[in-house]
Amino acid sequence: MKNMKIRDTKKRTENKRIREGDYAKPGVTIQGEWTTFTFDAEKEDSCFVVLKDIQTEKEEKIAVPAEYCMGSVRSIAVADLHLEHLIYDFEINGKKVMDPCAHAIMGRQVWNDSSRSRQQYEVHGAFDVQEFDWGEDVCPEIPREQMIMYKLHVRGFTMDSGTRSVPGTFRALMNRIPYLKKLGVTTVELMPVYEFEEIELPKQQKLPEYIRWKEKQTDQIRPAEKIKEAPSKVNYWGYEPGNYFAVKASYAADPLHASWEFRMLIHRLHENGMECVMEMYFPEKVNHNLILEALRYWVREYHVDGIHLLGEHLPITAIVQDGMLSRTKIFYVDFEEKACAASRKYPNLYIYKEEYQYPIRQVLNHINGNMRDFADQQRKQGAFLGYINYIASNNGFTLADLFMYNDKHNEENGEQNLDGSSWNFSNNYGVEGPTRKRYINALRKLNWRNAVLMLMLAQGVPLLWSGDEMGNSQNGNNNAYCQDNPTGWVNWKNEKSHRRQIEFLQQVIAFRKEHTVLSNPMPFQFSDYKSLGYPDLSYHGTSAWMLEPTPDHLCLGMLYCGAYAQNEKEPDVYVAYNFLAAATELALPKPRKGKEWVVCIDSGEEDAAFLDAPKARKRRKNHSPATDYLCAGEQGDEKTWVMHGNIFAQLHITKIWCLSVALRSDYISRGCCMIFQNILRRNFWSVANIIREP
Repeated sequence: MKNMKIRDTKKRTENKRIREGDYAKPGVTIQGEWTTFTFDAEKEDSCFVVLKDIQTEKEEKIAVPAEYCMGSVRSIAVADLHLEHLIYDFEINGKKVMDPCAHAIMGRQVWNDSSRSRQQYEVHGAFDVQEFDWGEDVCPEIPREQMIMYKLHVRGFTMDSGTRSVPGTFRALMNRIPYLKKLGVTTVELMPVYEFEEIELPKQQKLPEYIRWKEKQTDQIRPAEKIKEAPSKVNYWGYEPGNYFAVKASYAADPLHASWEFRMLIHRLHENGMECVMEMYFPEKVNHNLILEALRYWVREYHVDGIHLLGEHLPITAIVQDGMLSRTKIFYVDFEEKACAASRKYPNLYIYKEEYQYPIRQVLNHINGNMRDFADQQRKQGAFLGYINYIASNNGFTLADLFMYNDKHNEENGEQNLDGSSWNFSNNYGVEGPTRKRYINALRKLNWRNAVLMLMLAQGVPLLWSGDEMGNSQNGNNNAYCQDNPTGWVNWKNEKSHRRQIEFLQQVIAFRKEHTVLSNPMPFQFSDYKSLGYPDLSYHGTSAWMLEPTPDHLCLGMLYCGAYAQNEKEPDVYVAYNFLAAATELALPKPRKGKEWVVCIDSGEEDAAFLDAPKARKRRKNHSPATDYLCAGEQGDEKTWVMHGNIFAQLHITKIWCLSVALRSDYISRGCCMIFQNILRRNFWSVANIIREP
């Protein structure tokens, strides 16, 4: 023990301006007058911190002694630096290296700067010295059964927004928060907002030896140039290696205060009861420790509510079991069993993959649809893991294009239309692209309404792609990764022309939120474990309580028993789906004692909207001749229970109209979705005049 040498963790130096730093905190940390620089370098390397004043152009090199080393990590603390006007790099063995953990980046303040594309990239680390008062900021922590997600690209969502703020920025997005809140959105997912290089210089591209002339759709072939210079593109989406600790400056109205602006965006979302989820892409070669530190950084410094992880070979087990991330929502394509310890519950883990998308598209567009697969996707819910459901997203057709194009049209991408998936399960219904034919447009609108209803009635967390609520189109481009133009932007001129669609979506979202049985926190058991005579979920076909034996019989009834919801007094909800080519009869089960079935929505009607009692409902041709319509007459000023926008309220009215399906079956028109809700019988039914269809 006498000969043991104890290492001095705080080595002394004659220069009082520098000292040994903190090895546990990579990048730059600021504590009072001391600024600490921590980076990776071998002990034998010659290392410097290079500081440059952007006003005076003066440069200073500070040597990092070899003894300031722990393993392969160097750390030095420097006093009395005026950080506001400084940029920095590390110099290792004579080569300048940018700090991978820099909290701010200088050199990318202008998006797609053409002057920068013609020269060597001059990008440096900068210091984030902006103070932000979070006040009493509280993360909403919205339960998964209440979540409505909306995915967007900051630039694409706001470039054509028509707001007074600078388009394509966080500030412009802040101005759209009231719109998202009115829509019913609870969780906003942002495509990459950390620093990445959007400029791609032209590079040598190898093409296949032979390319088919797809545009002519013939068997002719032509020899291609073996080597061709690919055109320069914009990395619009940002799925490339990035600077994972810095906010993208070109997404800010004031690029020099990007971090402050992004914090304000999240603060505003929280004030409106909404969450913020960041999408982060990590290539295979990114250091796992850096990934963990980056995730912690965004949660700690920016109060983000969730992270959507993209990439392969990620440290999922370490992320899931990290205590600092235990209350952060983590979205990933799948979670292995070994990542989730049996001793813990993981309410904030979400499986995010295309599993829901394709069966739904097949049924919608009559392409080898299978109602059993469809039913499984509609009821799918995890006991401790959530599922993200979406029909359209950034990688694929928009919801409008799904019913407008048979084939992808990515010619403008410069890759001979070879990029993007060819398996879209889409249907143009007779015309490729937009058309003036009314019957085709009516079919497309019908399928749009069906898609919205199916998505919002599924048990998992629904996710909307930006602009889908207003019929946004990308002209058949299903891979707009480089389309920083109107093709990849949301067209806000459609907000007025598609007002009915937006209102319809608002009503569907409100209906889902009001009826918690449609978003159960636990999976359905298909059993009557409360001894009510009704199971929690049941399937029905042309006969009640019986599903058709063949999966290609494309009609289905799903009965959700409200007594199994969180609020046991909820009404039952029956959803009838028909995707056959003609109207068909589907059984409507007998309601529970003392209740009546009421039609809430019929997507088969052109002006589909939730039943609004003061307005008379138009009769449909495809109803069964035995269907009873109940029409209440004059009630004077008596207080009468009326369903208004699916919310029961006591109103003083003089005349009301209600529709009740009294029999067990109803004709469901082609390609539509109907929702029934049972309500308690009221006194006004006794004075109703019964009118039968002839």
